[in-house]
Amino acid sequence: MAQEVKEWIAAGNQQPGLAVVLVGDDPASDTYVRGKERATVEVGMHSETRRLPANTSQEQLLDVVKELNEDDRITGFLVQLPIPDQIDVDTVLHSIDPNKDVDGIHPFNMGLLLGGTPRLAPATPSGILRLLAEEGVETGGKHVVICGRSNIVGRPLAALLLKRGEGGDATVTVCHSRTKDLGYYTRQADILVAAMGVPELITKEMVKPGAVVIDVGTVRVDDPTRERGWRLAGDMKLDVRDVASMRTPVPGGVGPMTIAMLLKNVMAAARLTPNSPI
Repeated sequence: MAQEVKEWIAAGNQQPGLAVVLVGDDPASDTYVRGKERATVEVGMHSETRRLPANTSQEQLLDVVKELNEDDRITGFLVQLPIPDQIDVDTVLHSIDPNKDVDGIHPFNMGLLLGGTPRLAPATPSGILRLLAEEGVETGGKHVVICGRSNIVGRPLAALLLKRGEGGDATVTVCHSRTKDLGYYTRQADILVAAMGVPELITKEMVKPGAVVIDVGTVRVDDPTRERGWRLAGDMKLDVRDVASMRTPVPGGVGPMTIAMLLKNVMAAARLTPNSPI
């Protein structure tokens, strides 16, 4: 990405810029935003973070979104989730210019994704597919079971895996919090993706021997053996490694790839025309 940004600027184009809007003081969100800030600067992009208090009103947040929509220095931006309850998430996300929607969750971009022609796809699913590709894991004809149906991971990942061609052509099962006998489905997976945000939900008894497992979960859990009193846990227990052929670590697996693919989206947004498609 750093090389691509360098060549883009050398060709006479404006420096790409990423802005992140953070409302409130969620510790996990703050950590993630700081990681985005470091990575953005590292690859030579302009970086901005708008930190707003937890009591920010919906109108105030919409004003910030409008300002970023109109700011030529900002190639793309996102509103870090979760946001406080007094704000309607859909209203805010739908107000983002689709050409600057580097999270890929505006209905316009979601529609393109579900139609099989993704433009700005959500970063975490894109990162998962890149991980699989880099490790030579084929998805075509494989049964992929996704635990989680969020708009930022589960749903878009299913859509990407279903598209025709490289990185797609998979048979996909999506499970969620209301799925009965979760293990029945997870044991059928050639590739198992856990993205429910429930610490250590998936045990080795729920994994088919030789399966490839992707752990998206990153949740703080109490741990009196640690000096800080907590540790980061994924959605899978560590004993999953006893049966899986390949697995991602937590932390340090999907998270860094999410940031990398977010920056890729910033460059993709820089190449779009400045006028909104809708």
